[in-house]
Formats: sequence, structure tokens, C-alpha cells
Amino acid sequence: MPQLHAFHFTARNTSLQALTRELPEPGPGAVRVRIQACGICHGDALAVSGHFPGIAYPVIPGHEIAGVIDAVGSPLPPGANWESGDRVAIGWNGGYCGQCSQCRRGQALDCLTEHRVTGLTQDGGYATHVIARVSALARIPDGLTPEEAAPLMCAGLTTFNALRHTHARPGDLVAVHGIGGLGHLGIQFASKMGFRTVAIARGAEKAPLACQLGATHYIDAKAQDPAAELQCLGGARVVLATVTDAAAMQSVLGGLGYNGEFVIVGAVPSLAVPALQLLGRRQSVRGWASGTAADGEDTMSFAALAGIRSLNEIYPLSEGPAAFERMLSGQARFRVVLRMDE
Repeated sequence: MPQLHAFHFTARNTSLQALTRELPEPGPGAVRVRIQACGICHGDALAVSGHFPGIAYPVIPGHEIAGVIDAVGSPLPPGANWESGDRVAIGWNGGYCGQCSQCRRGQALDCLTEHRVTGLTQDGGYATHVIARVSALARIPDGLTPEEAAPLMCAGLTTFNALRHTHARPGDLVAVHGIGGLGHLGIQFASKMGFRTVAIARGAEKAPLACQLGATHYIDAKAQDPAAELQCLGGARVVLATVTDAAAMQSVLGGLGYNGEFVIVGAVPSLAVPALQLLGRRQSVRGWASGTAADGEDTMSFAALAGIRSLNEIYPLSEGPAAFERMLSGQARFRVVLRMDE
């Protein structure tokens, strides 16, 4: 009998445990996906801490999923033309009405009323298979391998979506603060969108990588004042803050130009806002996280067209716990991805 193999958390503050069970069948409005790759994101740590509403243990984590549909439930909602063999990706949003690909394109599904979060309130991708609502599916374009597509469904989607919703236009000065799992993708997206892209990180040794990713300027925050350097360049129209250190993030706020936008995608507990600076220069500070299945399709399509790729460390599913610990260590360059076919 076919079986599902996975790693799951059985309760809060436990370690990943191996799981084998009967292969599930998809119900109405859902499909079963044979997973080929799944990115390991720091957000998966919420499944350990339990600091997310609605987690029901045990739960299989993982919300950067790429694979192939191998079973289709019946019936599917009108307009949902998914078939076995389709290459699909799944992100944080496990499906909720009004925000899926079909709804965004005028084909209302009316198939789900509650918000589902992949890898937290429903099982995710540290597994050989996953059941997913059709409202959660994003079609993978030709030209992207599963390992390339998977990280784009969170790290890529977050940075791409954040940048395209700013008021920056080609030729504007855009700074990406941090060259990590988010930042290395943010630099690529900013460059390919036509922005004058500035990378900010600590250490002169990171300058060659920043240039390789598409930055036209590099600021070493260890040796320079990043805010002052940005002002020397004319002031940033946008700062995409991907770091997770509040003090480091604070040091860049002064680099915004007139009408500048400071967009936070790195998780920091708090940030002191310079109210008079924002007021006098008509600046704004806001956060951005993830997006919908349709946004995931847009992200992957843009990445495939522009040649943007995540830099990944690949682990087989059998080494899931080690891969998770590698992500937690902060030493990965730059995303950790599970490959299911090994």
C-alpha cells in the first residue's frame, strides 16, 4: 500500500520525528501533490514554539513546496482546471476565498471560507506528499526546477511582492539591507526591476557577492554609516529591510530620501520610529509578508524570465532534522531545501 513519509512535530518544543502513514486521498476541491522539493524557512520555527494561533499538533511543517499533482479530488470548483501531472507550488497561504489565483482573475471559487496556513494549521512540505486546496496552488513556469521554485514561494514571494508594491520606479535608488536568505533574492529582484540597487551588509568581503547579485553599490555597515552613505547617493526611495537585528535596521532609517519608504520584511520585535524625520520628509515605514498563490505565480514567472535564482543548500528528505538545524544556525548560504527524490 502506498505510504506518505514525512517529519513532523508532535507537540510544542519538541524535535522533528519521522512519520510514516497511509497515503491520503484528496477530497472535493483539493488535490494531492507529490512533493519534489521543499524549502526550509525560519518561519517553520513557529511550529516548534507554537507561537501561531490554530496550530493543531501533530503537524508537518514546510511552506515552500514544489511538486507535481498526482491525484485530483472531485468535484473541483468551477474554473479550477488542475490535472494530474501539473507542476505546482504551494506557499504560506493554504487557501482562502477571494485571494487565490482564480478569484484574482475573475473566476470566483467560493470553495473555502477559513484561512489556512501551510505547515502550521495544516500539514506542509517536509513530506513525500501533501493535500492542498486548489486555491493554494501556483503553477510553476517552464525553466524552473523544483529546487529553484520552492524558495520563491516564501523568500522570493515576500521580497518581490514587497518591492513591486512600493512607489519606486526604474532608475530610483533602492537599498536592500542584508544579504541573507531574503536579501540575496531582494537584490536580484531590485536589480532586474531596473532600480539603482544598493546592498548593505557587514564586512567588505561581501561586496563581490553583492555585485554578482546585481547591486551597483555596496555599503559596508561595519566600516561605514549606512544612513550617511545612502544620503551621499541622494537618499533611498525604498529601503527593503531583511535583517533580523533591530539596532542594525535602526541604523539605516536615516538613509531614506524624500517620500522614501522603509519596508520591513525581516522579523524584529520592535523598532523606534523617527517621527519628525518621517513627518518632515513625507516618509513611511511599513511591513510586508508573503502573498497569495497568484502572487507566487507572478514571482516565479518574473524569476524565470529575468534569470533570478535562489542560492540553495540541498538536503535529502532523510536528513530533514539536520537540514532544519542548519537553517536555525543562520550559517546556510542562503536557503536550505529538501529534495524528496533522494
